[in-house]
This record gives sequence, structure tokens and C-alpha cells, in this order.
Amino acid sequence: MAGNLLEFTDDTFEAEVLKSDLPVLVDFWAPWCGPCKMIMPLVEELADEYAGKVKIGKVNADDSGTTAAAFAVTGLPTLMLFSNGEVVDKLVGAPGKEHMAAMLDKHLSGSAEAS
Repeated sequence: MAGNLLEFTDDTFEAEVLKSDLPVLVDFWAPWCGPCKMIMPLVEELADEYAGKVKIGKVNADDSGTTAAAFAVTGLPTLMLFSNGEVVDKLVGAPGKEHMAAMLDKHLSGSAEAS
């Protein structure tokens, strides 16, 4: 993965995401998913822009099916924001970068000013 974008697997998900001190945005994706490929550069940009404030990583739903199933991921891409080990927000489909950033900002600031 490029830059600050991380890769999570079934083996690393608990330690890297559920036990993280920072909020974590997880992009559940698959190599065959066109919309997943479309938002990948946007997710990479967010990983760089939010470095130090939010961990951002990807889970290949094909390779880490146990984790995808545990969080009832039924459509790709699915973006889930975790805080203190809990899902606090979720986007399904291919949102624009502004929509993803607004979701992060809402939870970082504790307000719902942008939606």
C-alpha cells in the first residue's frame, strides 16, 4: 500500500483496528470491484491528509472474508469508521472524497456540521 494507507487482514484487524487509539477508517474492497478501484486514489489521498489523526486502511474482502463477514459487509466498497473498537459510521458504494472527508471531520470534531 502507498504512503500512509495501511492494509488490514483477518490476522491484524483486531490489533490494528479494534484496539487502535486513533479512529480507523476501513475500506472493504476487492480486486474485481470497479467502484473500489475508482475510489482507491481518493482513499490514498485521505490517508495522507489525515495522517496522525485517523488510521486509514484497506481490507481485501476476498482474502479476509472472516473480517468482512463479521461486520456484515454485503456490498463493495464499504467504508466503516471505527472508534474505540466500535463502528461509528458507514458508507456503502463509491462516495466522493468530500463525502468521506465530511464523515471523518464529523467524528473528529464531534459535530455533524458537514454531511
